[in-house]
Amino acid sequence: MTVTVLVPDEHGYAAISRLPGARVLRYTLGEPLPAGADAAEVFVPAFLASRPENLELARALPKLRLVQLLTAGAETWVGRLPGDVMISTGRGAHGASTAEWAITGLLTVYREFTEFAVAQREHRWTQHRTDTLHGKRILIIGAGDLGTELQRMLLPFDTTVELVGTRARPGVHGIAELPSLLPHFDAVVLMVPVTTDTIGMVDAAFLARMPDRAILVNAARGPVVRTDDLLAELQSGRLRAILDVTDPEPLPAGHPLWDAPGLLLTPHVGGSSSGNLERGWTIATAEIARYLAGQPPENLITGEY
Repeated sequence: MTVTVLVPDEHGYAAISRLPGARVLRYTLGEPLPAGADAAEVFVPAFLASRPENLELARALPKLRLVQLLTAGAETWVGRLPGDVMISTGRGAHGASTAEWAITGLLTVYREFTEFAVAQREHRWTQHRTDTLHGKRILIIGAGDLGTELQRMLLPFDTTVELVGTRARPGVHGIAELPSLLPHFDAVVLMVPVTTDTIGMVDAAFLARMPDRAILVNAARGPVVRTDDLLAELQSGRLRAILDVTDPEPLPAGHPLWDAPGLLLTPHVGGSSSGNLERGWTIATAEIARYLAGQPPENLITGEY
């Protein structure tokens, strides 16, 4: 039995072609589909595939049974496909890259590299003492691949790192403990999926519990944070933030976040580093191999995530 798999790039074509039982077709959004695409059971959207054309294409495939993502985020897909279509994520592919982004952001803020870069351009020698990541207390909300990878990378800085998950278990706090935890940490890193429970979870009450000069780091998705509430804290100077994602996104040119004090902003690049496609396809290939063998993918979404 042969299963038709639609892939968006040469990395995928080469990887999936090696799987027994797979017939691989490459597609390009906006162009006619290749002959035989209507038989596709597996569809792989391109990396960061939030474009509506991807969803429209998936819905038009009459025999579709599996959407295999190259990224961990699935909020643009959940609940938008027929009930018999499975969705599997790229969980496990980009934890190290995203953790590296978070640590880079924290080091940049604590060691004031942005300010030193400005001084360099202005030819000003501004030697002074800065803060340090060493010894800081870091709370990571999200105990999956991203959160555990960040914890592993932070510990050599002699930081205290605690994880928060949906439920309490050894080494992980439950989400219900957040109100009592927030006042005791220097930085809070968000690494959660977008669900009905996480949308807007970082609101005025959440931020008010964080201590003065604490840093909010969002490596999740923009809607997890209520933008106006965060803006109020930044403009008052009480809190700082490092954001890779925003709500809205992309951030409009005239949005007040651009000029908010105490904010380090990057344009959703946490997982976008060299080798990201190879890492994504390593996970995707293993998941598709399980499907071809009649087994459920390991990263299969149940419910909202």
